[in-house]
Amino acid sequence: MPFGFATIEAMEPRPEYVIERTPTWERPLVLVPSFAVLALIGGLFPSFSVAANLYVLALGGVLMWLGLANRTAKRESPWRLERGARWWLLPAGIFVAIELVNFLYGSTYAHPTLSVLVAEPLAHYPVRSVAYFAWLAGFWGLVRR
Repeated sequence: MPFGFATIEAMEPRPEYVIERTPTWERPLVLVPSFAVLALIGGLFPSFSVAANLYVLALGGVLMWLGLANRTAKRESPWRLERGARWWLLPAGIFVAIELVNFLYGSTYAHPTLSVLVAEPLAHYPVRSVAYFAWLAGFWGLVRR
């Protein structure tokens, strides 16, 4: 290199140093208020109603489409669950087994299903809105993986 000039190849950015910017709509400053508005709208529907189910299917369908069509910036997923995370599968598996047994044998007062247990709290608008927001935030975390 005469006279200390760098070549063109040396001036191009290396791929390992390039940081991809996420689209504006994926930033928390946009997503959190958007999810809050969607949750407030969802809370208007009575719990376990046809309108609420259609709303969940519509929002879930859009989020699923975003995830499957690779329209979002992905975060790296671990190849294996860590030891501490695997322990959460045990209570989740037990809970699913109990729910299936209660569903198959019918929900009774002694053995209610989850929908019977949460029916009373979900009768209130603030609780339904918070539940919608938690569901949207959790689903968004899955979409990003």
